[in-house]
Amino acid sequence: MKKISLIGSLLKRIYRSYSSELLDLLQHRGFTDLRPSFLEVLLFICENEGPSIKEIGKACGLKKQTMTSHLNELEKRGYIERKANLRDKREQKIFLTRYGEKFKLNLFEGIDEIERSYTQVIGEVELDRVGHLLKNFHTKISSSKSDELPL
Repeated sequence: MKKISLIGSLLKRIYRSYSSELLDLLQHRGFTDLRPSFLEVLLFICENEGPSIKEIGKACGLKKQTMTSHLNELEKRGYIERKANLRDKREQKIFLTRYGEKFKLNLFEGIDEIERSYTQVIGEVELDRVGHLLKNFHTKISSSKSDELPL
């Protein structure tokens, strides 16, 4: 197996395991109506105050149609609400509802719980090292791709 193929495969497995574990924790806390595909979108919204739909889609790597579908579902389930941007009425900003804020607390507690368990497995220094390495790798490949775009 080629190096990059192995890295991609391992990252995918780790992410699936992580999101499955997080989804299980959230379901035990009463959030039983979520799908794995919603977690990344909700996490971005929880970490960023009032992002635009475009910002969420770009950060999560989702197409506009998929983003619209996810946001419609999350709004219907009571997690988010859309508000017009005060400066540009054509743009919508996404905010958490009261229920969404309750979810946010449980999400961050669940993430902390998983992080503690990962720290027990590989240690804090190693977990930090993996995080820095992946962030650096992502930054470098993202910037090299944007350098290749035609002007």
